[in-house]
Parts: sequence; structure tokens; C-alpha cells
Amino acid sequence: MSLPVVAITMGDPAGIGPEIIVKALGEREVFAKCRPLVLGDGGIFSHTIHWMEAPLVIKRIKGPEEGEFAPGVLNLIPLTDLPHERISVGKPYKEGGKAAYIYIQRGVTMAKEGTVDALVTAPISKEALNSAGYHYPGHTELLADMTGTKDFVMMLVGPKLRVALVTIHIPLREVSSSLTIEKIRKTIEITFHSLQDYFGIRTPKLAVAALNPHAGEGGLFGFEEEEIILPAIWECRREGIELDGPFPPDSLFFHAAQGKYDAVISMYHDQGLIPLKLLHFKEGVNVTLGLPIVRTSVDHGTGYDIAGHGVADPTSLINAIVLAAQMAMTKKDRR
Repeated sequence: MSLPVVAITMGDPAGIGPEIIVKALGEREVFAKCRPLVLGDGGIFSHTIHWMEAPLVIKRIKGPEEGEFAPGVLNLIPLTDLPHERISVGKPYKEGGKAAYIYIQRGVTMAKEGTVDALVTAPISKEALNSAGYHYPGHTELLADMTGTKDFVMMLVGPKLRVALVTIHIPLREVSSSLTIEKIRKTIEITFHSLQDYFGIRTPKLAVAALNPHAGEGGLFGFEEEEIILPAIWECRREGIELDGPFPPDSLFFHAAQGKYDAVISMYHDQGLIPLKLLHFKEGVNVTLGLPIVRTSVDHGTGYDIAGHGVADPTSLINAIVLAAQMAMTKKDRR
């Protein structure tokens, strides 16, 4: 069986996206798992390869059928022509936000058409994206809109821990009022079925994190556990989903990292991402569940503070590419 085709978006031109892509495409591990192609800017990559002195050759292509998939070859579908000398590396700018949107849009289209088997996204600047007129709080919400997906889940994946989020990019003070039985139930359902379809886990076992200290202590520290989280858990159990909780997060993540659970359902962004990044700061991968396409990403930002210095670590991107290929293959095998 031929290896899956994985499209990689360049991300923000002024961030570390071009640099980590150049590094990743020099790794044999990537080409052993998939056929990677990049959606981006030829001038930016030429400049990046030059200043990095990377042993990489750019091959401009129109589609996967023209690609040469071997370490040291960057198969590029050029979509923009940005003058690199006008780009202030390490700073967000409107043209960069527009370019990042163009790469994502083409990647989603190709994935929906089946031209590529999976999509991997390099980091974007939310500030640049919004300044260009695309008002989204992040990649996840943008991809959901592009694919017409109503119910989706952001999951972070590391070697020892998987964390799915009920709420994502909202202020902390709005978390409690945003939680509903339906939202928690759908997060659990999407996570459960995605672990089956894309990760090959026949009967996933999930754990649900509480919102309040000590899981509310019987209502002493909050009512959300009794009135919102537990009813959602009961509904999912009636559907045959195996899950425990709600548990106090201060102990739950320890047990999950020991392998007791296949994933943890977290109520809000930092509740889940702090333990995951503590364990997997370099290795973590961002996965969007519920989309009609396979999509993974790095679990870090544009790295403006280190962009252009050659020190950005490509590990998360490499893992995202490999995971996307594995997810695509697992899904194909289940058909």
C-alpha cells in the first residue's frame, strides 16, 4: 500500500514555521511514514534554506503526482509570492496573516477532495490572522468553519497522555457558564469514537476531570459536578462508553499518565494543557477531532522570540506529521 500523502501548511511567514518544516523534511522518519508536500511560499523557503545552510532542494509541484518524496526534497505547491526582505521576522503583520489563511484554505480543499490524506498545520499568529480580516480565535475554529463542522474537539497528544478539551479559547471567567450537559457529552462521544476510528483503540477508556477543587466537595466548592458533569457522564455510559469521573484534576492526570486511561476530558484549556506540556513540552501534537478530514498540528506557537535564529525544535512538527499519517492509515484500514 502506498504511503499517505500529507499536506503541510507553512504557517506564519514571520514565525518558526518555515524553519521547522525545513528541518523536518531532512528527517528520514518523515518519509518512511508518508509522502509530505508543503503549501507555502517559494521565496520564503529559498531564503530560509539559504540562511540555514540546509541540504534541501525545493521542487515546485502542482500536485502529489509530481512529487519526489525523499529526504532532502521539499515538494512545494507555491501559493504566495511574498518579498522576504520586507518581512520583519518575529513580528505579526497583515500580509502574513492573509498568506497563512490561503495555505490553510488550500490544504482543507485538498483534504476534502481526497487529493491528500491528511493536513498538518504549522503555527499561525492569531493577531496577524485577525488583522487580515479573518476573525477566528485559532486554527481549530477556522478549520471547523471551513469544513462546515458544528461539533469538534481539540485534543493534545503526547507519548503518555491525551487530553481533550470541552472549552477551548475563551476567558477563564466564562468557562463555568459555557459548560452544558450537551457540550460535555458531545466532547466525550467525539473523543471516544475518534480514538476508535483514528487511533485503533477498540474500547477506549476515558476519565473526566472535575471543574472545581476536590470535584466540588459535594457542592461545597461548586455545583457544576453534580448538575452538569455527572449527568453528561451518565448519558454517555448509557451509550456504552467506558468512562470514570469526575475526578479532581490534581490527582487524575498522574493516574492517566501512568496509562490507566486512554484520554482525559478536561473542562478548559489550561486545565488540560498544563499537565500535558509539563510531560511533553517538545513532543506534543494538537489534533482536531470531529472534522471530515485528518488534521494535526504542532502544540506550540509562532515562536517569534526565536524565529530566524535557527534554534527552533522541529520535534512537535515531526510527531504531527507522523501521527497524521498513522491516523489516515488507521482510518483507511477500518473502512
